[in-house]
Amino acid sequence: MRYLIAMLFLGVSATALAQGKQLHDNNCMQCHASLTGGQPNSLYTRAERGVKSLDGLNKRVANCAIAADVNWTPAQQKQVVDYLNSQFYKF
Repeated sequence: MRYLIAMLFLGVSATALAQGKQLHDNNCMQCHASLTGGQPNSLYTRAERGVKSLDGLNKRVANCAIAADVNWTPAQQKQVVDYLNSQFYKF
């Protein structure tokens, strides 16, 4: 039973991360590419990146969502944060 519950949790997490990636890619990449000379993910990997904590990442995603004029639900915003954290920040 524990194995089944663990597998279910991992499946939901993988789905949420995939949804976060899709939201990010559809709504963020164009602006990020324009800011970085066509290398949008470099915002996350550069040495002088501004995000230094999970709280900071949450705030940055919220501010970017406003700037991009996207109407994400809190759950969608969390999916984007979780995706970015899992792929780039690892807080």
